[in-house]
Amino acid sequence: MENSEGSEFDVIVVGGGVMGSSTAYQLSKRGSKTLLLEQFDFLHHRGSSHGESRTIRATYTHDYYVPMVYESAQLWAETQTEIGYKVHFKAPHFDMGPADGKIMSSILASCQKHDVPHQVMDAQQVEERFSGRFEMPKDWVGVCTELGGVIKPTKAVSMFQTLAMRYGAILRDNKEVKNIARDEVKGGITVVTSDGEKYWAKKCVVTVGAWTRKLVKTVNQIDLPIQPLETTLHYWRIKEGHESEFTIESEFPSFASHNQPSIYGSPTLEYPGLIKVGVDDGYKCDPDKRLWQNEGVKMEMMKEWIEKRMKGLVEVKNGPVSSLMCMYSMTPDEDYVIDFLGGEFGNDVAIGGGFSGHGFKMAPVVGRILADMVLNNGEVSGVEMKHFRIRRFKENPKGNVK
Repeated sequence: MENSEGSEFDVIVVGGGVMGSSTAYQLSKRGSKTLLLEQFDFLHHRGSSHGESRTIRATYTHDYYVPMVYESAQLWAETQTEIGYKVHFKAPHFDMGPADGKIMSSILASCQKHDVPHQVMDAQQVEERFSGRFEMPKDWVGVCTELGGVIKPTKAVSMFQTLAMRYGAILRDNKEVKNIARDEVKGGITVVTSDGEKYWAKKCVVTVGAWTRKLVKTVNQIDLPIQPLETTLHYWRIKEGHESEFTIESEFPSFASHNQPSIYGSPTLEYPGLIKVGVDDGYKCDPDKRLWQNEGVKMEMMKEWIEKRMKGLVEVKNGPVSSLMCMYSMTPDEDYVIDFLGGEFGNDVAIGGGFSGHGFKMAPVVGRILADMVLNNGEVSGVEMKHFRIRRFKENPKGNVK
C-alpha cells in the first residue's frame, strides 16, 4: 500500500517510546528522511516511557555510565531550550546504604574517578543536611550529588516527537511491525506492518522496549536475554503540615537506598502532598499478557522503610494513595544492548534495548548514539560501546557479570 508521504526513507525507527522518539529527533535534525513507527497510540501507558516522573543521577556503580549521564543532562538542557519548555526539574540526588557494602563503595569510587562533585555524610550529617527528613542508620554512609531531580516522561516523549516532526520526520502510530527483512533486489531494509503496509529504508533502528526479545527473535532468530518485568511505583501521602518539606522547591532530593529492599524515590512535583517511593524490582511478564499486579512487590518492607527512614512524616498505614505500573527490560548484567543485529543485516539494522530500569535519563545520549551508528557506519564517539555489544552474551550468558 502506498502512503501519501511516500514509503521510502533514509531511516525507519521502530518503536515510539522515549528511545525511538529521541533517535527520530536526532536523525531528522541531521537531515535524514525519517519514519517513526509505534505499535500502539503515541504516548500510551503500556510500556516504559509514560508517567510523570523519572529520576536522573550520576551515581553509578559502573563508571562507564557517568560520562553518558553528563552528556544526557547537557542534551536535556539543549532540547528544552529548543522546544521552549522544561522536562527536567533539577534537585540534588542522595544515595545511602551500608558503609561496608559494595554498592556504596563503587559509587564513591566512580564519583572520584570522574570528578563528580559529591558530599560524603554520616548519619548526623544526613540529619543536618536534610533538616531531619531522612534518618540513616549509624553504620550507613550517604552521598549527595548535584546532578539529580525529576524528568517528566510523557512530556519528554512528546517533546522529542514534536521536534522530530518539526525537522520533517513522519510519525505513524498503531503500526505494529511484523517483520523486518533485507531487500534482496535493491538493498536496504523492508519493514512490514500488521495492516499490510510496507516501507523501505537504507537503515533501520529497533527500539521496542519490552518487546525487543520477541521482535528480534522473529526477524533474526537471535534470542536476546532481555526479560520484561512488570513493576509498580507508588505515591504516598505526606502527613499534614509537612507537605512543603518534601518538594523540589525545598531542595528535597531524588534518592536511592542501596540495601534490601532497593528503594528509590523523588520529591513532590506532579501530585501536591504526595511523594513517590518504590521498590526497584518487579514480576517477570510477557508484555502481551500482563497480569497488571498493581499491588507491587515487597509492600510491607517498603512501608517499614518509609516509616523508619522518613521519620514518620509520610503516611504508610493505609498504603499508597496512587500507583502506576510500567515495565523494565532486564538484561542479566543490567547493562544496555546497543548494537547492530549483524548477520544478513550487517550494519543496516541497529538495536537499542535492555535498559534495565535505568535508561530513561539516558534517552538523549542513546538517541545520539543510535543516530551516529546508522549514519556513520557504526562510528560512535565518547562512549565505551564494548559494554553494550550483543556478543557479550555469547562469551558469557551473564554478559558483563564477572
